[in-house]
Amino acid sequence: MKDLSKEVFKFQPIFKQTPWGGNRIIPFKHLQDKLDYVGESWELSDVPGDISVVANGRFAGQTLTQLITQFKEELLGSRVYQKTGEHFPLLIKFIDAKQDLSIQVHPDDALAQKRGFKNGKTEMWFVVDAPAGSTLLAGFNRDVDKDEFQKRALDGSICEVINRHPVHPGSCFFLPAGQVHAICANLFLIEIQQTSDLTYRIYDYKRKGLDGKLRTLHLAEAEEAIDYHASHQGEVAYPKACDETNTVIQCPYFTTSSYELTKPFQLPLRPTESFTILICYQGTFTIQTEGIHTPVATGETVLIPAAVSKANLVPSAGGCRFLSVTI
Repeated sequence: MKDLSKEVFKFQPIFKQTPWGGNRIIPFKHLQDKLDYVGESWELSDVPGDISVVANGRFAGQTLTQLITQFKEELLGSRVYQKTGEHFPLLIKFIDAKQDLSIQVHPDDALAQKRGFKNGKTEMWFVVDAPAGSTLLAGFNRDVDKDEFQKRALDGSICEVINRHPVHPGSCFFLPAGQVHAICANLFLIEIQQTSDLTYRIYDYKRKGLDGKLRTLHLAEAEEAIDYHASHQGEVAYPKACDETNTVIQCPYFTTSSYELTKPFQLPLRPTESFTILICYQGTFTIQTEGIHTPVATGETVLIPAAVSKANLVPSAGGCRFLSVTI
């Protein structure tokens, strides 16, 4: 019987080349691919046209969709399956911004569904690497109205009314749907979000895409999606205790925790209720599930099914750092 009580899934990365992308993702993941302008690595995706494929073990070659169809609650968890059905609710990415990304916004669930999509896009960023002096943009610094938004988006002054936040490795930001935002140059980060590719581009510095054409803006679509009120939420403060669970973000769409391990650790799971995702961004560790040992290296993302009731993590001699995500 093909039960999932011992399984830990790895997936083939889906690389996205962008005009703002850099060259850090592939070496970060210790791969030999030769691609330029890789802005994103989709680590775990159920977005149509970009479905993740299992890279390890007896299910290698199967898609995430096939796994969900076959195992349902055993993979997703009863609570998640009841809420989302045969739809994986999260999209996990590594992002390498060599240049500033566009100013953009995402719709909430209600607006996305009104426009014929499953759901909107609330997300979070966790900064892996940031040179001294790095910043990002998130939220208006004062209330604006639709007329001012349109004017500033067209004349390029939109950045003047958006908060610019200093960042450093370990910085975390929560970005609810409707909040204007932009990743700025030289940042390398992890993005955790609802499964959606709905992005409304507001301003893009008159930049051309890889096809040589100016990239499309979506001002009409964005107008209804935007929260025009000032946002006073900056970097998220969270505990940073060693060899303990440090909760970073809790919201209706995901709960994210941060770990720095120097010794063996029993990972808190939510067996039968929800899957758990681990995203390793420094060092290596081994996951032990009932006699099965799965090594995890820097740059790898793994999915632990809800059917797994116990997982022990053994870090390498130098320790490790990773995020966990559950629902």
